Amino acid sequence: MARFVLSRAVKAVLTVWIAITATFFLLRLLPGDPTTLMVEGDMTPEMQEALLRTYGLDRPLWEQYVSYLRELTQGNFGISFRQIQPVTDILVERLPWTLLLAGTAFLVTIAVGIPIGVYAAVHRGRWPDKILQAAGIGGHALFVPSVAMLLLVYLGAQAGWFPIGGAIDPDTRGLGAYLSLAHHLVLPVASLVLVQLGPYALTLRTNMIEVLGEDYIRAARARGLSTRRRVWKHGLRNAILPALTLMGLQLGTLVGGAVLTETVFAYPGVGRLIFEAVGQRDYPVLQGAFIMLAVTVVVANTLTDLLYAVLNPRIRL
Repeated sequence: MARFVLSRAVKAVLTVWIAITATFFLLRLLPGDPTTLMVEGDMTPEMQEALLRTYGLDRPLWEQYVSYLRELTQGNFGISFRQIQPVTDILVERLPWTLLLAGTAFLVTIAVGIPIGVYAAVHRGRWPDKILQAAGIGGHALFVPSVAMLLLVYLGAQAGWFPIGGAIDPDTRGLGAYLSLAHHLVLPVASLVLVQLGPYALTLRTNMIEVLGEDYIRAARARGLSTRRRVWKHGLRNAILPALTLMGLQLGTLVGGAVLTETVFAYPGVGRLIFEAVGQRDYPVLQGAFIMLAVTVVVANTLTDLLYAVLNPRIRL
């Protein structure tokens, strides 16, 4: 087990390093000069040169890269070009909102997807099963921003049932603040769940059908166990492992979808921060945001692998 954990940890570190390197160099390909956005009005060549020197942008690219890696090892993400404050402080303020959105969507998808997948497997070939198959296939074709925009227009702007932006109403305290937060989360969470739910439930349905055909399930039926006990206690326990692993591995898609959803709903998370930083060519903020999201996804996937190895020891081999 120790060797398995070590190999996964090495792969995780290597993946994060690749993400850091790719992010650093790809951002430098963005058109435009970040110094032109730092000063309002006209900027003299002397001012531009001073800004480039201050932020180290006048040095060769490889020197900037080495310096950035050195700062990262000390936990320093740099200073925002636009907001003139440590990137770490900005990310610490925004990341909890993104984790709340993605985590809520993750839990809702599992809570709703499990009973739907099990029900479709038990009623294989009937109309609930056919609806799930169509929804699962259609879910792969859905684009998160498109779904979010439709919900925003019809349920937010036109119907007026839900807020069309933000995360919480101003000047709310106590229980009212939590209710306002839940009200603002409905549409962003629904956007993510609608895209993830069909494929997840369809995967669980397929696993359940395979498990329900196993010999030990037939033996349980011959012993007189009820359908409910055979399905939920014996069948689901084995069928849910691959589905949970798939959901963990798809967490990257969920986090990426949350970033896009935040932009549509003006939600104050890391996604909205990235959208704003792109227009400002704020390299430190973009680098810090991408790296933090990459670390979150890599850690989640690594923990999923380790959990699956604990639940299914054959994986360690």
